[in-house]
Amino acid sequence: MARLSSDDFARLLAFRTTLRRFEHWSAGQARAAGLTPMQHQLLLAIKGHADPRGPTIGEIAEYLLVRPHSAVELVDRGEAAGLVVRKRSDNDARVVRVQLTPDASRRLSALTSLHVAELRRFGPILRDLTNAVKPTPD
Repeated sequence: MARLSSDDFARLLAFRTTLRRFEHWSAGQARAAGLTPMQHQLLLAIKGHADPRGPTIGEIAEYLLVRPHSAVELVDRGEAAGLVVRKRSDNDARVVRVQLTPDASRRLSALTSLHVAELRRFGPILRDLTNAVKPTPD
């Protein structure tokens, strides 16, 4: 286990504070795009999913760290808002996948560009934290 100095704790505080500020900023950007922060996360979970057919409700729940019934409610609200559509699997009608609408894709692309630029500011803070903490020999 590493011996931690006062500077290490200060770096961790700076990182966590920056992370909270990013979350706050991100929520504001989502609202400015006409989305709730959870809708933004939903769209990202769908677009970032590896399968082009879209994720299942269970996969969305895993990405968002929510229970499946909460993911269903979020998808219901997203569908009502014209952001997502459900598609039944051709192979198994019990499997439902969720896809973005063209409007949601446009909104997410704009938000993602802003987020990538903002995240570039995090690199130095994270590098500073991880490079400064030296493990102690066992």
